[in-house]
Amino acid sequence: MEREREDSATKYFHVLCSYMRKFIFRILSVGTIPNHIAFIMDGNRRYAKKQSLRADDAAGHKAGFLALTSMLKYCYELGIKCVSIYPFSIDNFKRRPNEVQYVMHPTLKKIQGLLKEKSIVQKYGARVYFRGNMTLLTEPIRVAAEKAMVATTNNTGMMMPFICVAYTSTDEIVHAIQESCNNKWVGIQEANGSKAWNQEIRDEEYQMEEKAIIKLRDIEKHMYMDVAPDPDILIQTSGKHRLSNFQLWHTTYCLLCSPAVLWPEIGLRHSVRAVLDFQQHRSYLDKKKRQA
Repeated sequence: MEREREDSATKYFHVLCSYMRKFIFRILSVGTIPNHIAFIMDGNRRYAKKQSLRADDAAGHKAGFLALTSMLKYCYELGIKCVSIYPFSIDNFKRRPNEVQYVMHPTLKKIQGLLKEKSIVQKYGARVYFRGNMTLLTEPIRVAAEKAMVATTNNTGMMMPFICVAYTSTDEIVHAIQESCNNKWVGIQEANGSKAWNQEIRDEEYQMEEKAIIKLRDIEKHMYMDVAPDPDILIQTSGKHRLSNFQLWHTTYCLLCSPAVLWPEIGLRHSVRAVLDFQQHRSYLDKKKRQA
């Protein structure tokens, strides 16, 4: 009997929280809702130590995944179309091998869990993107990520999550430049073998030289984040006011929020505060974009 009362009270509490959250989001919707929020998931290991958990068994990362699920839910309910998360950078591979292994193993399970019928991805009809230097991942994780992207290709839900693993912004920029150079070189070779390239006509030579120049749009279309709009808000937990080598190219006109909480401690109030700050500074950010 006592157990039933506790379950009933818990259920009532969750229902009440849901109604309050919807009420808050409706108020926020009066203003401009950001298209893209980026999250740097910082503080999982420190959270494990803070809670006296075993840091070597990825307990902090498990708690961080639960926090991520909640944040994705809030973003979906608020009507945010794109979310990018930064759970594991290339630099993280420099950590102790056992820690990398403990993080990678549950990562594989979480990716496989995305395809389950009751997963948050299937519930919201989200199309999942994995971005980064995928060649650095183990084959099982890489294959699982590719399967998840293929399986959600036809999803037409409102939200698109971008999961940036084995990612750093500097690696992304180098990759984009290399791909741009390779494409231009192929074009030059093809043109060199054509009749137009061999004709000694100055105008045609000038046109070919123009085609060989790498332009801004050439680089941007080879970015890992090419299909995502630039972030409107970047949330870096742990109170750190830095970008942590995440989307450096894309965050020129982005609002940086740095809540002091560790990532597993992030909650509704932090996302609401970030959106309110964005709405307050939106006109200034839009002005800077127009001046660029």
